[in-house]
Amino acid sequence: MLVHIPNVLTPEEVAHCRRVLEAAAWVDGRVTAGDQSARAKHNLQVPQDSAQGRDLGEVILRALGRNPLFNTAALPLKVFPPLFNRYDAGMTFHAHVDNAIRPVPGAGVRIRTDVSSTLFLTAPEDYDGGELVIEDTYGSQRVKLPAGDMVVYPATSLHRVEPVTRGSRWSSFFWTQSMVRDDGRRRLLFEMDMAIMRIRTDLPDSHPGVLGATAAYNNLLRQWVEM
Repeated sequence: MLVHIPNVLTPEEVAHCRRVLEAAAWVDGRVTAGDQSARAKHNLQVPQDSAQGRDLGEVILRALGRNPLFNTAALPLKVFPPLFNRYDAGMTFHAHVDNAIRPVPGAGVRIRTDVSSTLFLTAPEDYDGGELVIEDTYGSQRVKLPAGDMVVYPATSLHRVEPVTRGSRWSSFFWTQSMVRDDGRRRLLFEMDMAIMRIRTDLPDSHPGVLGATAAYNNLLRQWVEM
C-alpha cells in the first residue's frame, strides 16, 4: 500500500530543516546501508549521531504524532529516528529492498521495518530526476512530491531513486514497525478507516451504520495487532 501524506511539515518547519541541514556535515550515505544496498547506493547523508540530525528528527516525530493520516496508514508501534539524505547531480540509489531489522542507535533495541517513509524537503521544481520509483502491486509508481509531503509504502517493496540531473534533492527517511505486520491487513484497515471517516461526514456517530463499521474495524484490530 502506497499512501501520499500531504503537509506533514509546515512551510516554516521545512525552512527550518533546510537551514539546519545547510550547516550540517554530510558523509557517504553507504554508512547506514546493508551489504547489498551499499553496492547500489550513491548519495550523501547526515551522520546518525549528529546533533542536527537528532534535533530535526524530533521535529519530524512531533509532526507524525499530530498527523492522523500517517497514524491510520502505518499503525505505528515504533518509529526509527528519522535520517536525512541528499542527492546531488549524478547521484542515485539503484533498485534495492530495505533491511528487515534496524538497530536503533544508542537505544539497545531493534525494530522490524514494516513501513518505509520518505519525507521530501526540496521543492520538485528545484531539481530534475530524483524520482522515488516503487514497485507496487499495481506496477511501478514514480513519486516526486512537494516539500513537506511524505510517501509511505511497504518496506518489502523493491524501490530506487532515479539519478538527479540538475539541482539537489534533500529528504528525510525512516522506517516504522507497525502494530499490524501484514501489508494486506494494513491496507484493509486503512480502507475501512477512511470509509468510516467519510460516513461520519454524513451520519451522526450514534447511527447504527457508523457504530457497526467502527466496531468491525476495532475488532479486526484486536485480532491482528501485535504489541
